[in-house]
Formats: sequence, C-alpha cells, structure tokens
Amino acid sequence: MIESAAADPASASRTDEPHGDSGPSTPKSRSRSRTTSVFAVAVATLVLLALASAAIGQVPTTPVEVAGSIAHRIGLDWGPMPAHPAGEVTLWEVRFPRVLLAVLVGAALATAGALLQGVFANPLAEPGVIGVSAGAAVGAGAVIVIGGAFVAAWSVAAAAFVAGLFTTALVYLLARADGRTEVVTLVLTGVAINAFAGGLIAFLLFVASPAARDQIVFWQLGSLNGATWQSVGVVAPLTALGVAAAVVVAPRLDLLALGESAARHLGVDVERLRRTVIIIVAVLTTAGVAFTGIILFVGLIVPHVVRMLVGPAHRVLIPLSAILGAVVLLAADVAARSLVDNADLPLGMLTSLIGGPFFFWLLRRTRSRAGGWA
Repeated sequence: MIESAAADPASASRTDEPHGDSGPSTPKSRSRSRTTSVFAVAVATLVLLALASAAIGQVPTTPVEVAGSIAHRIGLDWGPMPAHPAGEVTLWEVRFPRVLLAVLVGAALATAGALLQGVFANPLAEPGVIGVSAGAAVGAGAVIVIGGAFVAAWSVAAAAFVAGLFTTALVYLLARADGRTEVVTLVLTGVAINAFAGGLIAFLLFVASPAARDQIVFWQLGSLNGATWQSVGVVAPLTALGVAAAVVVAPRLDLLALGESAARHLGVDVERLRRTVIIIVAVLTTAGVAFTGIILFVGLIVPHVVRMLVGPAHRVLIPLSAILGAVVLLAADVAARSLVDNADLPLGMLTSLIGGPFFFWLLRRTRSRAGGWA
C-alpha cells in the first residue's frame, strides 16, 4: 500500500487533499458566491425599479431627475432637478410615499409567507391561511359601514390592524389543545375563520350604502393609491421590527426543518417557536394590509422563487424574500399605473392574476414530488 502510494505521487496528493470546504471551488464557496450574486442583483433591481416607479405619473419626470432630486435633498450636488414646475412637490408628496409603502408592504408579506411555510413545513402556506387578512377586512369593512363612505382612512387602517391581530390570536387559541398547537389543527381553524369572516364581509356588503359598499370592495382589491408619509411612518417600524425578528428566529426554523423530534433534541422549544412566528406574521401582515387592503399571493410566490435561487436555508431565505417581495410589489404597482392610461388598477387583482396560475403550477409540482419542497 505504501509502495503504491509512493509510486503514484498524484494519487498520494489526491489522498492528502483536505476534505474541508475552505477551498475556492468547493460547493459551499460556490453556494456563497451564488447567494451574494443573487442578493446584489436583487438590491440593484430594487433600486432601479424604485427610481422607475417614482418617475411614472401624469407629471413628466425621468429616473435621472428622480435620482437628482434625492441627491440634492441629502445635500449632494449631483444630477438634474425635475424640469416640470410641480415635479419636486409631486415626487416628495405623492410618489416617494407610494414607492416606500410598496417596498415595506412587499417585504412584510413575503417575509410573513417565508415564516409560515417554514413553521408549518408546508410549501402552500401564506399569510391568509391563519385568517389575518380576512380578519383585517372585517375590521375595515365594519368601520366603513358604521362611519359611512367618507370615514377617515386612519380609522379604517386602525380597525384593520386591530381586527387582524385579534383574528390571529383567536385562531391560535382555538387551535390549542393540551398545551400544544398542531399544525393541521391550526390550518383547519384558519380555514374555518376565513369562511366565517367571508360571511361577515358579505353581510357588511349587504347592509352598506352604495358608496360604502364601493369603498369596501375597493379596499379588498388592494391599492397603494393615497399613500402618505404618515402611513409610511406607521408601517416602516412595524415592518422593520417584524423582519428583524424573523431573521432572529431563522436558525431555529432551519432546525425545525429536520423534524419536530430532532429540533426538540437540539434545544428548540417548538411550541414557543410557533407562537413567536404567529405573532411576527400577524404584525407583518396587519401592518402590510392596514393601509393598502388585501394583496394576495406575494407571501406564497416570493419564498418559492427564493428557494429556487438560493436554497431553503432560512438565514438566507428570509432577508432575500423581503427584498424580492419589495421588488414584486413595486413591479405590480408599476404595472397597475402603466397598463391602462389614466387608470390605477387594483394591486390585488394583478397579484391574483399572476399568483393564481403560479399556485396551480405549484400544486401540480408538489404532487409530482410527493409533497416535497419546491
């Protein structure tokens, strides 16, 4: 054996090669390089899309003028200012709040979807599955019916936020038995609550005045129209808190992916983790829909796209889902303002038109893989 190795130095060299992953061409290093590249492309796309989104509107503005306006506002002498007399005011009072709200809501919904799919170990889970969106819709609809069609937007947003949190707490409490929460029970309870909330919404539509009925329907379709700095100021800290909390629990979700028994042996309190994730999802989703209405499928689609790009590790999945969620909702908003002249299409309609076929494809793919992750 020794003589054979000595006679073949190349063989000995191969035998003595380190088996670790520190080499520049190891699978782990290639995976890191791919992840870094995907993050860089995602961030660059988000920035370029934000500039393009802010430039779209009835007041003519170019992306370069948008960038110049931002540069001058932060004290840099770079780039041209908007040529139109109303360009600067339009950018800072109308378009920038809308762009930022799209970024925040997209990030919130996509992060919530990634968390739910991780804690449920179900690739078909999304924020609406535990009744958050349906509960928020009931709260918003009730305030609109009681206050009339001209009720303050803040009242509607506050009612949607509180009702969404209440519905999530109710689903969680109803799903608990003997101090534990089974995933299947939680999902089925969410389905039942969603059905009940749908009945309440139908009743509210039946008793509402025509003007209030139109407002309820419009709110349910989802829109970024009417975004303000005040709404951004409310959604921003809640989204930042929720995404940060999601990043903190990400390593435990990776352990949970090994199975509940294995996760418990590794020191994970599974029940506490589920409770924490449900609270985070409730905050993210209610913050997202309170000022925009119901926007479907972002939380379902984006995490699957991220898994296809970089794999299932939640430490990468969650922050990248937040970035791509912002990209998706910004792109949808650009389409909503561009597809039809002088019209602002409902965001929820566009995301459903895209998400519906994707969901059907995902069902078929999941079935063909016998329930495997996408």
